[in-house]
Amino acid sequence: MATCPECDAEIEIDEFDVDKGDQLSCPDCGSNLEVTNLSPLEIELAEEVEDDNSEEEEDAEEEEEEESDED
Repeated sequence: MATCPECDAEIEIDEFDVDKGDQLSCPDCGSNLEVTNLSPLEIELAEEVEDDNSEEEEDAEEEEEEESDED
C-alpha cells in the first residue's frame, strides 16, 4: 500500500510486482507516479518528460508566430 503524493489516496501496489523506476498512475487523480523505493514502498510524482517530436513542433509553432509578427 502506498499513498499518492498528489491527492493522498491509498494505492494498492504489490511491492513484488514493481521495480524501482516503474511508472504508474493514481486511480483517483490520474497523476503520473514513479516507484522511488521498494522497501519501504515509496512513490513520488513522475517528472514530465516531453518527447523530442513535441519539442520540435513547439519550436516550429514559435517560428511561425515570429514570422507573422514581422508582417
